[in-house]
Amino acid sequence: MKYIDFVDLRYKPKNTDLICSFYLEKDEKSQMNFQQLAGGIAAESSVGTWTELTTEKPYMKKLAAKVFLIKENMIKIAYPIELFELDNIPNLMSSIAGNIFGLKDIKNLRLEDINFPTAMIKKFKGPVYGIQGIRKLLKVYNRPLLGTIIKPKLGLNTKDHAQVAYNAWVGGCDIVKDDENLSSQSFNDFYTRVKETLKLRDKAEKETGEKKVYMANVTAETNEMLKRMEFIKKCGGEYAMVDILTVGWAGLQTLRNHNSDLKLVLHAHRAGHAAFTRNPKHGISMLTIAKLCRLIGMDQLHIGTIVGKMEGPKNEVVFLEEEIEKSLIREKGHALAEKWEHIKPVFAVCSGGLHPGHIPTLVKILGKDIIIQMGGGIHGHPQGTVAGAKAARQAVDASMKNLSLKEYSKAHKELQEALDKFS
Repeated sequence: MKYIDFVDLRYKPKNTDLICSFYLEKDEKSQMNFQQLAGGIAAESSVGTWTELTTEKPYMKKLAAKVFLIKENMIKIAYPIELFELDNIPNLMSSIAGNIFGLKDIKNLRLEDINFPTAMIKKFKGPVYGIQGIRKLLKVYNRPLLGTIIKPKLGLNTKDHAQVAYNAWVGGCDIVKDDENLSSQSFNDFYTRVKETLKLRDKAEKETGEKKVYMANVTAETNEMLKRMEFIKKCGGEYAMVDILTVGWAGLQTLRNHNSDLKLVLHAHRAGHAAFTRNPKHGISMLTIAKLCRLIGMDQLHIGTIVGKMEGPKNEVVFLEEEIEKSLIREKGHALAEKWEHIKPVFAVCSGGLHPGHIPTLVKILGKDIIIQMGGGIHGHPQGTVAGAKAARQAVDASMKNLSLKEYSKAHKELQEALDKFS
């Protein structure tokens, strides 16, 4: 089969097809026309290659992916479900996001979205908790959850790490988490850190009367990662965080499968995503990553901030959380909470350069079903972590009461000091 044989603009996708949407730009030196190159994407990610083969068999044609829509630089490809091992994300990504990125006739190629057939969705567990399960665990139902990341992200010893967590909890944070590159270094051993930090979590709960949680970073070699999850459970912890992209899709699936018995809340950190999501014309979109994480079973996922220090276009961030028309595949519905058979919705986490002054904007745009995480925006408060957490919680309270931060800060000195510094 030639590349052009993989283009059929009259084809109507079946409900069993997996549908991918790509942004495609042809290299200026390519001798192909755009349709041929689009067909090349479908061919090289299914049953074809660059030349006709003597080994092709007639029965293979029904397995050929088909380009069924071309609109300017956007193409949609339908993949027969038989091409995939249904519960194998590494296999899926090797096919639809593998060698095709290296084709010399391509200038840019970006996997924008995937629409999964029901038969594939049913093969995955999805989140154990999801939004409502996490709210029930923390007993917080009508406001955004408030979290912090231990800062500095590296360097604190175990005792000081636990103390920073305690200060954040008593100040008003619901959640404290490790940063993405804190693992089990010599200055802060994982196992000791978990024990000591959870002890102070218990102390903070007694003093505040509120539920508090600690997200320990289990990211490691797969067997060690599972061992760390079991240790968290043994110590009375309820959360584990994992760097989803550095452990890889296989590691992530293993972690989720192991969690069927442990039933920890799984927090997904997207460290490294910008290496292939930041270029708007090439790579893989954050939308695609978000959908894969939800399918596998992460309960929470970083989506960017709209505001703050980390890059993340407003329209992309909002699409991950809000029902707006952004997807090239479906008319409406959002990646973290659209109806997906038995798959529960994922809690969106906003993090990266945030401070209390950003909270009203986040709530206005994204609503209350978000987790707002601040690192420097809490620990950088002039009066320290306790005051920083109080200021953040006061900003959340003001937003829930539809009061301006300027007005609310008149009776809340911690918020006033935060606004004076950060705004």
